[in-house]
Amino acid sequence: MIQTVSGALEKFQNSVGIKFQLYNSLFLSLPFYGVDKTGILLSLFNTDCEEGYAKGKSPAAIIEDFFENNSIADKLDFLFRFVQYTERQVVLFDALEDAAFTALHDPHGPGTLTELETRVLQENKTAEFADKLRSFGVRLVLTAHPTQFYPGAVLGIINDLVEAIASNDVSLINTYLQQLGRTPFFKKQKPTPFDEANSLIWYLENVFYEAVGNIASDLKSSFPREIFDLSNLVKMGFWPGGDRDGNPFVTSETTLKTADALRLAALRCYYRDTRRLKRRLTFTGVDTILAELEEKLYAEAFTPAKNDLSKDEILAYLLQIRALLFERHNGLFVHLVDNLVEKVNIFGLYFAALDIRQDSSVHAKVLADVAAKTGALPAGYDGLPEAEKIRALLSIAEKVDPQVFDDELTRDTLVNIETVRRIQTSNGEQGCRRYIISHSETALNVIEVFGLFLLGGWQKEELKIDIVPLFETIADLKHAAGIMRELYENAAYREHLTRRGDVQTIMLGFSDGTKDGGYLMANWSIYKAKEELTALARDYGLSVIFFDGRGGPPARGGGKTHKFYSSMGREIASDSFELTIQGQTVSSNFGTVAAAQFNIEQLLHAGIYHHLFTERTETFTDDEEELMQSLADASFRAYEELKHHPHFLDYLSDVSPLKFYAETNIGSRPAKRGAGKLTLDDLRAIPFVGAWSQLKQNVPGFYGVGAALDALGGRMEEIKALYHANLFFRTLVDNCEMAMQKSDFQLTAFLADHETYGPIWRMIHEEFELCRRHLAGLTGRQDLMTDFPVEQQSVRTRERIVLPLTTIQQYALTRRRETADEELRQTLEKLVIRCSFGIINAGRNSA
Repeated sequence: MIQTVSGALEKFQNSVGIKFQLYNSLFLSLPFYGVDKTGILLSLFNTDCEEGYAKGKSPAAIIEDFFENNSIADKLDFLFRFVQYTERQVVLFDALEDAAFTALHDPHGPGTLTELETRVLQENKTAEFADKLRSFGVRLVLTAHPTQFYPGAVLGIINDLVEAIASNDVSLINTYLQQLGRTPFFKKQKPTPFDEANSLIWYLENVFYEAVGNIASDLKSSFPREIFDLSNLVKMGFWPGGDRDGNPFVTSETTLKTADALRLAALRCYYRDTRRLKRRLTFTGVDTILAELEEKLYAEAFTPAKNDLSKDEILAYLLQIRALLFERHNGLFVHLVDNLVEKVNIFGLYFAALDIRQDSSVHAKVLADVAAKTGALPAGYDGLPEAEKIRALLSIAEKVDPQVFDDELTRDTLVNIETVRRIQTSNGEQGCRRYIISHSETALNVIEVFGLFLLGGWQKEELKIDIVPLFETIADLKHAAGIMRELYENAAYREHLTRRGDVQTIMLGFSDGTKDGGYLMANWSIYKAKEELTALARDYGLSVIFFDGRGGPPARGGGKTHKFYSSMGREIASDSFELTIQGQTVSSNFGTVAAAQFNIEQLLHAGIYHHLFTERTETFTDDEEELMQSLADASFRAYEELKHHPHFLDYLSDVSPLKFYAETNIGSRPAKRGAGKLTLDDLRAIPFVGAWSQLKQNVPGFYGVGAALDALGGRMEEIKALYHANLFFRTLVDNCEMAMQKSDFQLTAFLADHETYGPIWRMIHEEFELCRRHLAGLTGRQDLMTDFPVEQQSVRTRERIVLPLTTIQQYALTRRRETADEELRQTLEKLVIRCSFGIINAGRNSA
């Protein structure tokens, strides 16, 4: 083990650490004013920060001492330049890690398809493998949730920088670093929802298309005599342009425009691949068919308003070419045609399925408006009991005209129902077939969407839509099974499910669950909900698919996600893994073809390997489940005490950059739902988790774990046994350690004696120390993340790089609270916001 750890660290040091020191020196030539002075001073300042915190100094004291002979104007000028310089150091480190991905991650090792294929062949389980490939799938849904602070131009430079680093082209690296120095990181305007969609479509075209294609190709080549159905093995989903929850800027026009962009992106990919085929398929007879396909693809992809070519027609051309290659040319290059056939089967003409999402409260308001202005619903509908509302909604027999409504939200909601039909016509049914309901609290919330589609002119028998309730809060998760039972008992809804293949998709939200109940209780509540919902669906002869709303950090369901899936026993439905891929997670885990392929394979392996080669048992024994429930309950009590502290939100709002999230211009969606005074319910999970992350306290990722372990201290031997025997619990602990590794209470130790915020700071710090002490006893490791040495070293390096930024940000927040000078306050606010970019980007999965 020691040798393995040592070897991994040596690889990291050679591939990333040493190169970072080498290429970092190139920053001295960056086109900043006085850059060599900035670079030297920043290095000295970083050392001063480390030494100052070791002596108990505050960020303000560190900065005042460092610039003791400078005016306030000069001091602020230097601080802004420090920020600018550090931002680019973070980019360099990102690029170095991306370029070293295959050196640090074995593409043929544990958790990969290569390992899986080898085991399948060794144990002669090809038939079972083929059967599982037909029944199992992974769906990755790219969301519009903004946690990525890099503008598109910078992402492009990073992509080119990765290639230059991989080829050790120092001259080109220097050129790109100079370009980086002249490229602004700050977005002066918020992106539109369509801008967000286009940013993620870039990843579909340049990363996921190739990565998923490679996986399909590898499977075909490893089993050349088998005919695998891979059309559902990996599917992509898409929220930008369709996610309306709390975003007033997403309209039906945006949705339609995004669907068109997705279709065109898929066609561009097929066109490029067809062009590549032409270089190989130069044979008589084949070349003319290929040229005809190329011409049609070009017309569809690049000609405005063209919409004639179907998926079946593209496949017909390719299969004709395939047949000719076997008949006349000994099957030469037929594998290249097969690869494109697989891609067309997987991505169709929709590329990624566009989900629609809206809050249940909006649907209620729209239906009340419909009842007031038309005869489609009975008079007084809004005051009816829930059961009568359900009957009225299922009895709708009249299509309503959206244009008769004055309210813009009502009108657009109804127009959007027609938009779904238009997308299914142009992109295929899979292009838009799910409607997700946020804050699903009753069966009525689901039937309301059913009713909206009836109002849109859809007939029950032709309704090609999966209605997906989203359960997020601890209370909603607890009541989820009761709500679904009521739906399954409803004859009209059960008939709808029959027409949808007896499958119900249910979304479970990690982010708001953690905000509501804390880390341990949220994860446990989601597990329990899955257990109950699986048993319920099986009782009613249904299959249930769980769609996990996961973010980047452990606090939002991120971290070692594939290990959670691997840990699930037979009591949890696992025919499909569906999860959101948000913000930074897109670029950090799926930013290159190699990284995307590796991480997708980890998920596929988690779903297939244990099905084929291990005896699936329950995730927990009865005794283990009782122990987990006790831990979750104790954790919840501790978190509730913190959450209900009278200064909890004021603390987060004043000492973190929470209130400035909306001004970072990284996303089109407001930072909170609704207007008025900030409440925890209205606060979105991303700014909530991101603010704690920048504060270097990471409360949502660990708080309550220490208290739980302490409360059950008399059962520590049982807890240790659970940790060593149970992958689910072990992964929870591993992810908790990651959140803690990214915490640094020295940064805010000056708040310990603050008149208002001292008590809450001490609560959080004491829980952190309690958690660290008990985790050391539980795992037998004194340091956090010891089992993941490369990730541990990466986190430590990143934290050291951004130490000047966290120091500057806390200095600016402190001075802003203390000064009455409005001009100075505005400058300090800009400094806080600029620091956010580098801090969040360096965290990679921090929000």
